[in-house]
Amino acid sequence: MILLGSTGSIGVNTLEVAKKFSIVVEALVAGNNIELLNKQIKEHNPKVVVIADKADVSKVNHSSVFYGQDAILKVIEDSSSELVVNALVGFLGLHPTLTALSCNKRVALANKESLVACGSFIDTLKIQPIDSEHFGLWYLMQERPFERMIITASGGAFRDWDIKKLRNATLADTQKHPNWSMGQKITIDSATMVNKIFELLEARWLFGEGKYDAIIETKSLIHALIDFKDGSTTAHFANASMQLPIAFALNAKMDENILPHVDLLKVGSLEFREIRTDRYPIWQIKDELLKNPARGTVINAANEAAIKKFIAREIGFMDIAKNIIKAYEKFDTMPKSVDDVFAIDREVRRYIG
Repeated sequence: MILLGSTGSIGVNTLEVAKKFSIVVEALVAGNNIELLNKQIKEHNPKVVVIADKADVSKVNHSSVFYGQDAILKVIEDSSSELVVNALVGFLGLHPTLTALSCNKRVALANKESLVACGSFIDTLKIQPIDSEHFGLWYLMQERPFERMIITASGGAFRDWDIKKLRNATLADTQKHPNWSMGQKITIDSATMVNKIFELLEARWLFGEGKYDAIIETKSLIHALIDFKDGSTTAHFANASMQLPIAFALNAKMDENILPHVDLLKVGSLEFREIRTDRYPIWQIKDELLKNPARGTVINAANEAAIKKFIAREIGFMDIAKNIIKAYEKFDTMPKSVDDVFAIDREVRRYIG
């Protein structure tokens, strides 16, 4: 396989699963964590390595090291691997997804932005989602007709904060997630609930038209639920670990134990909460966006641009959602091609500044 984003949390978990199933790693693609990358190279012995910056090439302990976006695409095109695991963060993960699909490779997708921004032009039959929520929905799917698909949210770093204090929340505050530790952007997205908007859009592209919604489940033990038309509801319980969906993506015949089972007696109780627009303003565009999922191009670009400004301390935390909604109301053009996706992305980023 080819692993894009090897030093992130999903990449690290993917390599653990690959080792378990003795899967050959043909290429590793990473950013700037060269120390961890060198450890991965030593253990998995890839044929080729790609990193973000030219300045770091000499620090990588490998004889075949390249850098930059074009190198990622060339490695995908030249590889013999049938599987590409895309765990890159952000819009920069879209080109690799499109390239892998054009090369008739299977894509295990953790890069939310690919489907959010470009779902209209991606063949989802070649996509295996490795988000726990979409894996949960897939796991629960049966031939019986369903009424609604529901994914769960943790609520993010500010689910218990006084709403009046949110305008003063800092970058460091956004990273204090109650249930898990992941990268900077996804943890910010969890705090704004943009992450869940993205996952609903992904579900819409993966599973087709229908009713989709999300609720907060504070312990992150239920990842997805399906309301069937007969009145019954099923839920997917699993301890919070990306290794389970990754294992199914890497090994279609998966029949080994990956996680310890959830001990309901130790859990004791579960708490569910509504996602409210006073705490999560982005939620006010959820229903309209699901009716027009191609507009995900706009919210993805606006979100990345707004987060950049928030990190630079140019705007406050609550201004992230305000900027996204402002862009969503201004740009209502639907992309008619992949080129349109990239053009709209550039225009929205300029607008947000």
